[in-house]
Amino acid sequence: MLNRFLKLIFRLPLPILHGLGVLLGWVMYLTDPKFSRRIRKNLLTANIATNTHHYKKLVHQTSQEIGKGLLESLAIWLNPQNRTIMWVKGCTGWAHVEQALIAKKGIIFLTPHLGCFEITAQFLGAKMPLTVLFRPPRTQWLQPIMMSGRGQGKITLAETNMRGVRSLMKTLRNGDAIGVLPDQVPALGEGEWANFFGNPAYTMTLASKLAQTTGASVILIFGERLSCGRGFHLHFKSLDADFSPQAINHGIEDLVKLRPAQYLWSYQRYKTPK
Repeated sequence: MLNRFLKLIFRLPLPILHGLGVLLGWVMYLTDPKFSRRIRKNLLTANIATNTHHYKKLVHQTSQEIGKGLLESLAIWLNPQNRTIMWVKGCTGWAHVEQALIAKKGIIFLTPHLGCFEITAQFLGAKMPLTVLFRPPRTQWLQPIMMSGRGQGKITLAETNMRGVRSLMKTLRNGDAIGVLPDQVPALGEGEWANFFGNPAYTMTLASKLAQTTGASVILIFGERLSCGRGFHLHFKSLDADFSPQAINHGIEDLVKLRPAQYLWSYQRYKTPK
């Protein structure tokens, strides 16, 4: 019953969903002190704003973009893949993917918490086999929606455990692609400290180790959210030779600078893992 109701709501056109997302973002900012405090603190820590006015503008824009992201994610999970990939209006850097496919050594797609990171997997999963590492949500009712929505097309899901890591390794050895969130804070002992916008952030070493072990290509991908609900533009950035956590963070920084308000600044990127 819940699924049917949600599917009805989330079949609304993307411009309407993004408009509602702006309102949702404002409500979250005004009613959730922890949410608004994290955004302000992380933007200050990253020091990405050019001046005080820019900082305040980024705080407000970030809240709105997060609201859009929440609603668009549900829409992507609750709609068929052949509909949602039509929201992708263009790509920059797709040649990097074509070159990696020719090499046949596997591809590690790194999708940071930037823009729409759900549409990137759906777009790729409609074109090629893709194994995506994911962490199950804490909210129980959301888990089946997320699982079925993310596992569409040629996408296989792998949980964040040893079995999931073995699945990623096997996929790469077969010459296929995997997807990983490179800026998700790992458990203690599964990462190292590397600067992110000039400040230490505990960063996973998994992607680096997989690349070094298999010789797979490493490509950062960002689903830029276009204004007025017009859809998304995908950016592909290849990492050459240096796949260290620090190099990955620098690559993410380059993408964030394209659209700083679309980074998930409410995420505790600078927290100390337990």
